[in-house]
Amino acid sequence: MKRVSLLAGLAALALAGAAHAQGPNPHAGSSHSNPPTKTQVCLDVSGGLLPVVCKVPSSRLDQREDICSCPQGMRTDVAVCGPGQSAPAENNALYAVRREAARDGSLMGDLFEGKPICVAPRG
Repeated sequence: MKRVSLLAGLAALALAGAAHAQGPNPHAGSSHSNPPTKTQVCLDVSGGLLPVVCKVPSSRLDQREDICSCPQGMRTDVAVCGPGQSAPAENNALYAVRREAARDGSLMGDLFEGKPICVAPRG
């Protein structure tokens, strides 16, 4: 009986080691990368931005976000602008596009005037 439980424990350790060796899941959310490549925003019914509250580590070097919440509006995933990208100017045309694109809860991969919809990195 001890041999069976020992073998089961070793098998579980082997599986855990194999999963760890594969590294992070590339399909998992990237808000845990440093710096993050996605974040959340709060959208008004018009498509405008509302204040978002995010819990972040106390380190200035670690820019990851643990969790974001929206006191008002709909919480929506959005890409963080990469190097050389800038967030689109806030205007009524962007609000209309963002309102329609966010119906699925995400703005990831959505475009405005041929450019990705993104937000400036928090800093």
